[in-house]
Amino acid sequence: MDSRTVSVLLWMLLSSSTGIKLDGNGYVDVTIAISSRVPQDNTLIDKIKDMVTKGSIHLHQALDKKVYFKEATILIPPHWNSTEYTKARTESYEKANVRIDNANPAYGDEPYTLQYGECGAEAQFIHFTPNFLRDDTLIKTYGSRGKVLVHEWAHLRWGVYDEYSETNPFYYSNGRIKATSCSKNIKGQFSDESRQPCQTDPQTLLLTKGCKFFPNKYQNTDNSIMFLPSLDSVSTFCRENEHNYEAPNLQNKKCGKATRTVIFEDSVDKDALRSLKPLLSSPPAPTFKVVQRMHRVVCLVLDVSGSMKGSKILRLQQAATHFLQTIIEDQASVGIVTFSSDAKTLSPLTTIDSESTREKLFELLPKVAEGWTYICKGLNLGLQVLKNDSGDVIGDEIIFLTDGEATDDINSCVPAAIESGAIINTIALGDKADKALREMAAKTVKGKFITASDDILSNQLLHGFSSLTIPTGDQTKDSVQIDSAGKKTSDWFNGTILVDQTIGIKTSFTITYETSLPDISIQSPSGSTYKQVQMLHYEAAKTVTLKVPGTAEPGDWKYSIQTTISQSLTVTATSQAARADVPPIVVKAHMNQQFSDGTKPLIVFAEVSQNYMSVIKAEVWATLESESGSAQQLRLLDNGAGADAFKDDGVYSRYCTQVKKGRSSLKVRVKNLDGQARFTIQKRGGAPYVPGYVVNGVVELNPPKPPVSEEPLEVGSFTRTATGESFEVAFTGSTPPNFPPNRITDLSAEIQEDSVFLTWTAPGEDLDYGTAKSYEIRWSFDLKELRFNFSNAHVFNTSAVSPHEAGSVEQHSFNPNITIQNGTTVFFAVQSVDKVNVKSEISNIAQASKMLPGPKPTNMSGLDLKVMFIAISVCLATVVIIGIIAITTWALSRRKLSGS
Repeated sequence: MDSRTVSVLLWMLLSSSTGIKLDGNGYVDVTIAISSRVPQDNTLIDKIKDMVTKGSIHLHQALDKKVYFKEATILIPPHWNSTEYTKARTESYEKANVRIDNANPAYGDEPYTLQYGECGAEAQFIHFTPNFLRDDTLIKTYGSRGKVLVHEWAHLRWGVYDEYSETNPFYYSNGRIKATSCSKNIKGQFSDESRQPCQTDPQTLLLTKGCKFFPNKYQNTDNSIMFLPSLDSVSTFCRENEHNYEAPNLQNKKCGKATRTVIFEDSVDKDALRSLKPLLSSPPAPTFKVVQRMHRVVCLVLDVSGSMKGSKILRLQQAATHFLQTIIEDQASVGIVTFSSDAKTLSPLTTIDSESTREKLFELLPKVAEGWTYICKGLNLGLQVLKNDSGDVIGDEIIFLTDGEATDDINSCVPAAIESGAIINTIALGDKADKALREMAAKTVKGKFITASDDILSNQLLHGFSSLTIPTGDQTKDSVQIDSAGKKTSDWFNGTILVDQTIGIKTSFTITYETSLPDISIQSPSGSTYKQVQMLHYEAAKTVTLKVPGTAEPGDWKYSIQTTISQSLTVTATSQAARADVPPIVVKAHMNQQFSDGTKPLIVFAEVSQNYMSVIKAEVWATLESESGSAQQLRLLDNGAGADAFKDDGVYSRYCTQVKKGRSSLKVRVKNLDGQARFTIQKRGGAPYVPGYVVNGVVELNPPKPPVSEEPLEVGSFTRTATGESFEVAFTGSTPPNFPPNRITDLSAEIQEDSVFLTWTAPGEDLDYGTAKSYEIRWSFDLKELRFNFSNAHVFNTSAVSPHEAGSVEQHSFNPNITIQNGTTVFFAVQSVDKVNVKSEISNIAQASKMLPGPKPTNMSGLDLKVMFIAISVCLATVVIIGIIAITTWALSRRKLSGS
């Protein structure tokens, strides 16, 4: 059987989608997970059900009655006690669509969606706190929970952004102060929190700090949910004919179009939404499953066919030994199966209850490789071993490793695997491993796909096994990879591994060697030396492990490894949180696509945080290593330009334009050795808090939102490594496709006397790599002209502007050669051009107003300066009345005089 046939069959094997999908008009496969940090409270389950049920009605109304929530699964923490929960299948906290967890310090109880992709791209997850679900007083400030869910769902599923702005709640446009809103028909007034009239800054003509927009409680418009879902009249998303293109909000900056347009033209559901017919009646209520994942049940299914001889079987032993020694949790159950021409059970399911149990398991690992590659025999026996736990394999895991193509007809194992409900993680060792492994993992729902080079010096295989965990939401119990290194030498291999203040429990140093046991010593920061006699040596796997007793001392741990023959050596360090109440700094890495045909750019992301607090200013590098062993290193950036959605939000990213064809692994290394990194509490958006409403012309205040710290906090020195899922690239031709320069998203403008000062981050020749050839910069008094008819707008002469390298700051002044009147607003946009004259997308549209210094601050209490107009009208009316009285009096006096 050829690999194409195997690939198609294994695609069929695990045909369930990896995430949310539409079943007719209804969304299914929606997972809502409660963190294991949340104490048991069964009322939360009822609150979640009520929110989703009411949210389904709002969702149905918001999109022309086309969609609703049909099915949702609620994942309960392992420590909650009840006999009413069923066994979880593939649901996990890590991959849940909605998380119920303790508060993010930047948001408090405010719901938000972790979103850092391009406009129209699905986000990571929605975060609700238990208190938000329980405290009914929050409904007044955020709106009904069901409608707030729809607001966040639009972020999660359709990749739209918020239409309000906390940083720019109002803006100046051609003589008027306007609220940053959508639709344009939302009415309200400006006041400070003491309900006093706002003051206007004479320099900027904007309202001074502390001024807020208070919407009228009762409106005559039904949109938009992405602006103020708390308003009763709001029930849908902003349409093009009502969209406020001038508003300085994220929706305009990231998308430049109405939310409804993004949903129907750019989102993952665009095709379905166009073809779906509205439901003629109200949607049925959602159905719910409440499930629980207890201890892990894992079966290692390992290829021991002839092609695994030599270094491959050794590397398998080393990686599996590390997994069994260090990664798999206490009380988990583990079985071991091997396959070649036949399949064998090396160990039935065994509970990890002691160090001796771990040792017995890794001593059973295979040492000999021979025979053919019968994938189905191994898969079937692995499923059978899992069944011995509870009679089924629902929610159990298989870690399936192979280096070759299937010999057998896998039709015989497709049906059983489809129905099993198991999670199948696949590891492809080397460039000959069957191409179907990616599909096997992807179509099992929540399975991971890992590739590893068969280079003995590479740590990929060990890292791949280390990444196969199922977090429950309590990061203090999760293992973190501190660092790893490798070297081929016939002398010394020395280095330092930093154990920072947030980790220290269950710290281990794992050393692997190729042929002969080297001399190893490890020194603690205080000078204590651990010799080989204090380490565990597993000779068959050529692995030496030091498990530091108690809590490892923070600081630099120095390792010294000496060999007298030339061989490959590696060292890997892992640990857990030092304190049960302080989660460690963690890194999460992933690609925006697991499979790319070259038509859409690949992006690598790395999120660095501690207990939801973002870590900024760290040094972050990604290594993309192909299955053939060649590697590309990328410095990931958090500068808010190119592939990076937000500056200084702790999410580092970069476009990948030079990835080789085939499968590649992803490893990210983060370090803060120079003390530059900081914690920051920065919001990316969220459900809008409403400070109050205007009722019958009077501002009624809502309870104030609890303040959060905005000062960056210092981060101590640390290092981390993380392994993301592998990915595959299959573009046509021998070289990667060329892309235009990336879209500029941070253009800003300022009018300085008779010139315009523009700043932006330089794009590249190919997305954010290299240097663009030129810029085309245009301006207009009409924003829509730039947005829809860019080439007809006024153009600046840029012949003297030479673009800088991607990532550099561009700052240029231009003369529009026209007199801009005081109080006038002008709009600007940029297109970049590469060497073959391919143009980027039009940038975000920046706006600036010419404002000459005016008198001292004046009070402004109404929207669009209504009070000023009323005052002027009253004055004029008074003057007219006085004039009429004066004229009448004069006429009467004249008549009296003439009569006399």
